[in-house]
Amino acid sequence: MLLQIILHTPKWVFAVFALLLWLGCRQLLSGSVSLTKVTVIPIAMTGLSLAGVISAFGDSPGALLGWAVAAAALVLLVLQSPLPASTRYDRAAREFHVAGSAVPLLLMMGIFFTKYVVGVALAMHPELRQQASFAVGVPMLYGAFSGIFAARTVRLWRLAISTNAMAADARAA
Repeated sequence: MLLQIILHTPKWVFAVFALLLWLGCRQLLSGSVSLTKVTVIPIAMTGLSLAGVISAFGDSPGALLGWAVAAAALVLLVLQSPLPASTRYDRAAREFHVAGSAVPLLLMMGIFFTKYVVGVALAMHPELRQQASFAVGVPMLYGAFSGIFAARTVRLWRLAISTNAMAADARAA
């Protein structure tokens, strides 16, 4: 049965998987990343996450609320943890130096596989949409992934803002 599912998967899904895998694997290495990229990738992944909820449950208020609650909870939780000590922001280049991390790869794969598995499950068993645990659990899982992505971005933006503020204070002194 698994082979049949894979054989009936549209080819573009494998291309998306390869792209996300490539993007995620690049995050495993330390390096510099632009302010733009730090912002765009999490926005795109949050959009994919929200699209997963909407494609599975429509504009169901319960599903959207579950997504939002989980996202907000994870944002608040992740914002409590500090950035790695080696993280730096270069004002002139508008780039961050970040340590390598498996977290972005895990989040990207989590969103991708959640969307894939939910799509297959709903294609085989459309009645799952009506099961409360499915209709609440799936959006909350998507929201958790989005919340972690968003909080990681906010922490970097905070670093950029505080670096800029310190530079402004130094010029004023």
